[in-house]
Amino acid sequence: MDEARGARRTGILFDLDGTLIDSVYQHVLAWREALEDVGIDVPVWKIHRKIGMSGGLFARALLREVGAPISPDVAQRLQTRHHEAFERYRGAVRPLPGAVDLLERLTAYRTPWAVATSGRRATAGPNLALLGLPEGVPIITREAVARAKPDPDLFLAAADALGLTIEDCVVVGDSVWDLLAARRARALSIGLLSGGYGTDELERAGAFRVYEDPADLLRHLDEVGIRELE
Repeated sequence: MDEARGARRTGILFDLDGTLIDSVYQHVLAWREALEDVGIDVPVWKIHRKIGMSGGLFARALLREVGAPISPDVAQRLQTRHHEAFERYRGAVRPLPGAVDLLERLTAYRTPWAVATSGRRATAGPNLALLGLPEGVPIITREAVARAKPDPDLFLAAADALGLTIEDCVVVGDSVWDLLAARRARALSIGLLSGGYGTDELERAGAFRVYEDPADLLRHLDEVGIRELE
């Protein structure tokens, strides 16, 4: 990591769901089940618009929209029911096209990279396993920080784990919450369309480049300053 810093190598900080793993819509359905379990009916499209926030903030934001009160007990029940429902959908979860190849290419280029997800370790762990991550890659989950996205804490912690300043890192995410967190952290960001947000939305949230998915980003790594060490 000292070599990377000395050469001012760019670090890449990845979101997980919708960025490396095709799991956004499984999370949407899991949250719908959790909300229905506590007697709250929220349209699926509104749930999708909040994916990428931390679970606690997500629940508060949705319930604020429908004007329903939320107690600590209800918040905990929502978290538990979401995790249980998501486990039933997990069999359909896959790495996004090009995700594994992209990470392998970055490792081959000796580009430092990390994963920073608003998900908790129990939910994120099996998804991370699908990527076949090499040993030593920093994984920052919700438990590691005081506040998750759109606060910058996850990305700041990931940059620190790489031994880099946040200004020497680029955030890759699929939601406006990822990109808002990157902006608040003072990092450049790249948007991916693989989570369901549109190009205009991602650019307004701060993305300086937008690509379809990890495979598309892999084809354009030179555009973001990533290339093999000579």
